[in-house]
Amino acid sequence: MLTSDGWSDYALLDMGAGEKLERYGRLTIVRPEPQAMGSRKLDDAVWEAADAVFTGDTDEEGPGRWKFARKLPETWPMRYGDVGFLGRFTSFRHVGLFPEQDAHWRWMAEKIRGARRPVKVLNLFGYTGLASLVAAEAGAQVTHVDASKKAIGWARENQALSKLDDKPIRWICDDATKFVAREGRRGNTYDGILLDPPKYGRGPKGEVWQLFENLPEMVRLCREILAPDALFLVLTAYSIRASFLASHELLAETLSHRGGTIESGELALIEQGLDGAGGGRALSTSMFSRWSGQ
Repeated sequence: MLTSDGWSDYALLDMGAGEKLERYGRLTIVRPEPQAMGSRKLDDAVWEAADAVFTGDTDEEGPGRWKFARKLPETWPMRYGDVGFLGRFTSFRHVGLFPEQDAHWRWMAEKIRGARRPVKVLNLFGYTGLASLVAAEAGAQVTHVDASKKAIGWARENQALSKLDDKPIRWICDDATKFVAREGRRGNTYDGILLDPPKYGRGPKGEVWQLFENLPEMVRLCREILAPDALFLVLTAYSIRASFLASHELLAETLSHRGGTIESGELALIEQGLDGAGGGRALSTSMFSRWSGQ
């Protein structure tokens, strides 16, 4: 289990009864969380004082509504180390980041800095670009791919807020599978690949993505564009009824000729409480498998 204790602009404050209470910057937010099956530790008054509560459809991929305690700005700034980014309330209960990915961000940045050579990173299904910005800030040349023009626009806002406009990042709106296949035909390779696909999605031209159907081919395509001395491939999967053993065996089979090591498990957030003392309960958010070439 890889855990994140949060950082200055994020904390999991409490969880229970199918919901979680989090702090994003200066805002406290309540969202549905099926994995939070225990009881709440904080008083009801703390939960009721939240700035925003997501209501409506509790399916991770379904739309819903936000209920605000007061008038809030459309966006608000946050930071992760030297990387700045904007929070934004979306109809799919997300606010622009998945904080448990901190465990991968730290690991990836260490790999990039430790390489002591030019490193090319490909971020597929890159969303609002935090992983791309962390990689670029660590010294990598980054190619960021997402099917949503809106997400890429948000990512570029985050780049400007981070003052990383001078970093070599290519922002590409494309179907991830088609892009990787073209890169293979072109003979382009990467030292690191981040693969964070949704359970279901559509490309910019209506291409359909189904995780269980399309992931094996995507991993095989990624194998073809890993550089001979590649550093890593990270696969994360959210909101699916599967064991991390499934993704572990997929990577083990596909990359068997590459050597290196594969570790798999779950990403989890650690409950911090109002005092930020940490050491609370662990909340599993997703499964992961990551291959390290060196």
